[in-house]
Amino acid sequence: MKNGTLGTIEQVSARSMTVRTDHGQSVTFDLKDYNRIDHGYAATIHKAQGMTVDRAHVLATPGMDAHSSYVALSRHRDGMELHYGRDDFANPDRLRRILSRDRAKDMASDYERADPAQGYAERRGITFRERVAEIVREVVPEKLRDMFDGIRSPSDVPGPDGGRRVERETPEPERSGAGAERRETESPERKVGEEAEKEMRRLRTRALVRHARAVDAIFEAQEMGGEATPEQVKELQQARKVFEKVRPYGSHDAEAAYKKNPDLAREAAVGRVNRAIRAQQLETELRINPGRRADRFVEHWQKLDQASLRQYQAGDFSGYNATRSAMGDMARGLERDPQLESILANRKHELGIAFESGRRLGLELAFSHGLDLGRGRGIEI
Repeated sequence: MKNGTLGTIEQVSARSMTVRTDHGQSVTFDLKDYNRIDHGYAATIHKAQGMTVDRAHVLATPGMDAHSSYVALSRHRDGMELHYGRDDFANPDRLRRILSRDRAKDMASDYERADPAQGYAERRGITFRERVAEIVREVVPEKLRDMFDGIRSPSDVPGPDGGRRVERETPEPERSGAGAERRETESPERKVGEEAEKEMRRLRTRALVRHARAVDAIFEAQEMGGEATPEQVKELQQARKVFEKVRPYGSHDAEAAYKKNPDLAREAAVGRVNRAIRAQQLETELRINPGRRADRFVEHWQKLDQASLRQYQAGDFSGYNATRSAMGDMARGLERDPQLESILANRKHELGIAFESGRRLGLELAFSHGLDLGRGRGIEI
């Protein structure tokens, strides 16, 4: 049995439990060795891959894309209901766009590109969004199909000149002769939609740059041995609000990337946003995929632990202290992330924890490794 396994309790006592997993295996274990158990009524999309249930309820979130939507919307045999919150999706159009996007392309295209030579349309072909639309028509109840109809944008269809043309669902016009060309006109509604999306990319880019400037100003103050001024704190708070309006979780994911690499904030602050966008995209992936986040945490922790040992043996105490401080930041961060802390509870041996102390994982890491859980970078205001 591994973390995330689902099953039905067959027998339970004060010391042990017997569970029949959904794969048909009967497992008995001591609750002293494995006590991180919770109700299994919900699972992440990542964990649901390969699973089939009679009925499914899907909660749409801003981190979803065409691939995860396909996984989530095809787990059921008899019925499925899709739910979403208006705080995440202001209108059905945004819901359609998010659930049908090709993440690798669409997340980057949420912003204006710093390199105009690689335009949005030039990088798109027939995308996975079409496949999602096809699958949705097969697996989603009739009442939900209209949410996914017409999700192909004008830029999805290549034109005869190598550019992009508009695809219409109306019958092909009759040809007046053998060499006549088919002409298609762009509807006013689609043109308005394209202009609106272009404006949203511009607003997201401006919000990203403003937020990066606010973060970078605080980083600079800390590097000089000082603290953020009240004006800098206020600007960061306002920049976060603006960013969240145009890109949910945008400031959260960006700040997670900037903490790991402050140079990204400095670059984005002057308009060089490409690397910051890629890093933000990775942080989004880590946020919505707990299993991958746990893998990254363990991998990074082990690298820092090994580096600190080498630095200590080499007498590099400045580097040693900096590495230990980074480990302290990671341990302290678990206090604000109970989901990740719960997943990591079964991987303590990989984190160098030899004995169970009964403490929360972050405190247990600090105790086992002798870490100081002092303040980290002060952008969590």
